[in-house]
Amino acid sequence: MDVIDWLLDSDPAIRWQVMRDLTDAPEEEVAAERTRVAGEGWGGRLLALQQPHGQWPAGTPTFPSGAAERWWHSFGPERRGTLFPAWTSTTWSLVLLRAFGVEPDSSEAARVAVGLVRENVRWEHDGEPYFAGEVEPCINGRTVALGAYFGVDVAAVVERLLGEQMADGGWNCEQENGSTRGSFHTTIEVLEGLLEYEQAAGSVPEVAEARLRGQEYLLERRMFRRLSTGQAIDRDRKTSGPAAWTQFSYPAFWHYDVLRGLDYLRAAGVTPDDRVAEAIELVRSKRDAAGRWPLENPHPGELHFAIDDGEGKPSRWNTLRAMRVLGWYEQALV
Repeated sequence: MDVIDWLLDSDPAIRWQVMRDLTDAPEEEVAAERTRVAGEGWGGRLLALQQPHGQWPAGTPTFPSGAAERWWHSFGPERRGTLFPAWTSTTWSLVLLRAFGVEPDSSEAARVAVGLVRENVRWEHDGEPYFAGEVEPCINGRTVALGAYFGVDVAAVVERLLGEQMADGGWNCEQENGSTRGSFHTTIEVLEGLLEYEQAAGSVPEVAEARLRGQEYLLERRMFRRLSTGQAIDRDRKTSGPAAWTQFSYPAFWHYDVLRGLDYLRAAGVTPDDRVAEAIELVRSKRDAAGRWPLENPHPGELHFAIDDGEGKPSRWNTLRAMRVLGWYEQALV
């Protein structure tokens, strides 16, 4: 089977993006396919799981201590399951709805779902309203992406993020604990949020300036290298384990990897230069004989339901993203 046909033999959440990014399908056909996402397949299935109080049925996290467990169980339903556990909480459910392309403007189910979150859901941290964000830039970058996408005012969260950009152009969730250097993980979350905000609200000079500085953080490091030595980063400060940024996961959730970074640059309309050339070759190297890319390094945690065939097997999500990244790069060479 041709790789495009294989991609199209899928859920509407993938199919409409393949039609938009990899084929010459007319805009009205792409739009018609996209409207199916909220009512069929993964999008409809995920929307149907939301509970009346706005949270998704997330289950109970694994806790490092009895005190942490008691802390979590002390919450009412509006705060229990907002961020934790991975990956079935309300936050990660909204992340998937956005990734699927559920349209808030044309889906009553999506409008109802977002309204329930806006009115009812609070952060575990200190009970903040969901779309007001909380204190960590990684969480707030994601909140901006979700709010902007789903039509909720997140201008105050954007303003906070602009004030938290670090001297190197990045952001870091640990800066309140003394970190003075940007983080790939946090920076990609904020970049995606600011881009979504600009696409929804129009160009805002100070937002665009911060975002451009942030994407330079990635480009100066060739997408996965240390700025100081040029060596590939082999240790992830966030997880205290080996860096897995050259492995392509999906969903990435809060994790950075090279394909996610490149797909952001593509979406942002960046003109690629030699600083992405090595990362592009990495993407090319992972394509199999049938023109497909495997799923690598799935992040530990539960999903509501499977959206790919499993680790090591050809992944429609990775193949879609890799093909559109290569198309973006190769078109710039013409």
